[in-house]
Amino acid sequence: MRYLLKNGTVVSGEKSEQMDILIEGEKIAAVGHDLQAEDAKVIDAEGKLLFPGFIDGHTHFDLEVAGTVTADDFETGTKAAILGGTTLVIDYASQDKGGHTLKEGLKKWHQKADNKCSCDYSFHMSIVEWNEKTEEEVQDMIDQGITSFKLYMTYPAMIVNDCDMYKILKKLGECGCFAGVHCENAGVIDALIDEAKKAGRLGPENHPLVRPDDMEAEAVHRLLVIAKEAKASVMVVHLTNKKALEEVRRARKAGQTVYAETCPQYLLLEDSVYSKPDFQGAVYVCAPPIRKKEDQECLWKALAEEELQTIATDQCSFTLAQKALGKEDFTKIPGGLPGVQTRGTLLYTYGVREGRITQEQMCKFLSENPAKLYGIYPQKGVIAPGSDADIVLIDPKKESTISAATHAYNTDNNPFEGFELKCGIDKVFLRGNLAVDDGKLVQEKLGKYIFRGKKQI
Repeated sequence: MRYLLKNGTVVSGEKSEQMDILIEGEKIAAVGHDLQAEDAKVIDAEGKLLFPGFIDGHTHFDLEVAGTVTADDFETGTKAAILGGTTLVIDYASQDKGGHTLKEGLKKWHQKADNKCSCDYSFHMSIVEWNEKTEEEVQDMIDQGITSFKLYMTYPAMIVNDCDMYKILKKLGECGCFAGVHCENAGVIDALIDEAKKAGRLGPENHPLVRPDDMEAEAVHRLLVIAKEAKASVMVVHLTNKKALEEVRRARKAGQTVYAETCPQYLLLEDSVYSKPDFQGAVYVCAPPIRKKEDQECLWKALAEEELQTIATDQCSFTLAQKALGKEDFTKIPGGLPGVQTRGTLLYTYGVREGRITQEQMCKFLSENPAKLYGIYPQKGVIAPGSDADIVLIDPKKESTISAATHAYNTDNNPFEGFELKCGIDKVFLRGNLAVDDGKLVQEKLGKYIFRGKKQI
């Protein structure tokens, strides 16, 4: 199928320009002015912004958490993703503790995702045990197109100690790969939880109190000290606050390569949400927690100055019934929020429209930078001849209100309930296939697994 998109504003990380796009099959054939093509279906994109397909480098679909499983699996989650303009998700496959292998983890995640996805997909690999076998398997993962890994400094089922952290980071650096790391001080958090429980403080309003910003910043500092010794680049995922950002700045000033990601919930919500009545604060339980207004402002400024590289979602959704598993004990609330459907529209509305960032920077955070960071540029992340025809048409005149009654997630709650959107996703092309038209999903399960190379940033 050939499509000719006429008169739209094509957005890149450097500029926005009114141009035409010719799509042939799965690829972009040409980008330019006054393009003509016989037998192509012409789409008038005048007044629309044409972005490269968004890439979400941080999702958790079909994941076991706190005695339950996320409400969205790869089928429902990727439908929501592509409706939100995301044409590639990179989910976290995981090794299991107890002598299990990375290969077993990868096989398990392929079984969860293959033939179910409505957008393209890839995986990071979470390493939770380190031994000679695991070390050997790093190259096996690279051969399978997995060049980024995940490490946790918290959660009993996932945490690696500092000794293994050093060994893993050093090995990944030697292979030209890197790890994204969840940074929180597990020991102090456990102590604060014990104190809260002994004092009878069991509601969700205590969640941010037992996971304070200092304990995120301390873990970021410790990670970066270890990474420096290992001579390894590293990524801080879902960075939430000013103190943690200062640690990143300090390491960069000393010459380290440190990447950083944040998420819409840390840009648009503040920790007062945990005190909502009738257990509604449970909707917002995630880790690290949502922070304060001043942390929001710091993160927006860091985005404007391009100190952060990507904005992902950390999508990890649950129903109200699942959240109620922690009704009597906030530590049993499954942690996570949905976000893949509204990441782009929220960022455009509250970032671009309000002058906090430019639309070119939005393109960098959602498309170009993740494509380069995760080794798939220029196959993805840019509107250019030869690239995959992953294109999002945004209508900046469309308005709507976020609501759990109308979203595509398999959930009955939305952390951004009532947020007004000053734009809408009009059309989405996935490798040349018109998957979303007039805001509706018209082709499902077109996603394929994407092999990735090594970082280019």
